Amino acid sequence: MGTGNGTTVQEFTLEGFPAVQHLGKVLFLVHLLAYLASITGNAVIVTITCADSRLQTPMYFFLSIFSFFECCFTSTIIPKLLVIFLLGRQTISFVACFIQGFVVLFLGAAGLLLMAVMSLDRYMAICKPLHYPTIMNLKNCILLVIACFVLSFTLITSLVVKVSQLSFCGPNVIPHFFCDLGPLIHLSCSDTRSVEIWAFVLALCVLLTSLIITITAYSKIIVTILHLPSAKERQKAFSTCSSHLIVLSLMYGSCIFIYVKPKQMSRLESNREAALVNTVVTPLLNPVIYTLRNKQVHQALRETMCRIKISR
Repeated sequence: MGTGNGTTVQEFTLEGFPAVQHLGKVLFLVHLLAYLASITGNAVIVTITCADSRLQTPMYFFLSIFSFFECCFTSTIIPKLLVIFLLGRQTISFVACFIQGFVVLFLGAAGLLLMAVMSLDRYMAICKPLHYPTIMNLKNCILLVIACFVLSFTLITSLVVKVSQLSFCGPNVIPHFFCDLGPLIHLSCSDTRSVEIWAFVLALCVLLTSLIITITAYSKIIVTILHLPSAKERQKAFSTCSSHLIVLSLMYGSCIFIYVKPKQMSRLESNREAALVNTVVTPLLNPVIYTLRNKQVHQALRETMCRIKISR
């Protein structure tokens, strides 16, 4: 990736969390444990979904893809944060910074679009049960995932290319714990108004598209559930969606707070806290609140563990 005209900066410094940097070793341990738990939990979801034929349904297919996204997402950010906490090494090369920024935004946008697809899956399962097996077949599920990848890649690539063409001639301190393109844009000595507007428009488009699809799907789901004849059926239908709604609330809340603001430099401390929720808390909670409390997953996990013990 070439640098912009007039760029003299060869590396950036990630500020991290300077107010609590004296607690570096404690924070390193806390975030390391959270990272390992997140990777383990999401990897378990992917593994048992592939291993157990009863979980090879559209719902769990999308969940396994989402869990894979989460593993990649956290692995792009947390290792560098751990180095900052433990060793105080805050520098990152120009190219590595842009690669990190691209991967974070690409996976984040793809994850939001995938959440919208998962909402459509729940809509088809609850509101159109007779057509569900035909419409949500494996081919269509794969095509939907590919569409999320392609759309996210196209949009984020266009933004990263624009940002990479800016000039960076100092300062080089990014007031964040990873290379988020918002704070990075404000370090440029070029005119950034057009890039800021483009970044705002892209964030708004991705979030609104995902949010509108999700709200529309769940509005129809709620109406359908309320018209079910028995309380038991209503409870069962709602239980399949409740975890999804909790994860959606965490993701949309933090993303809207961080990215849907024309001026990305405002309230940086709050931005960092919200980003920490997205990169540490949400991936850690997902396996618990989304699938691991599901009885079907519990049973599949127990049987998988039994098979492993027997094979030994």
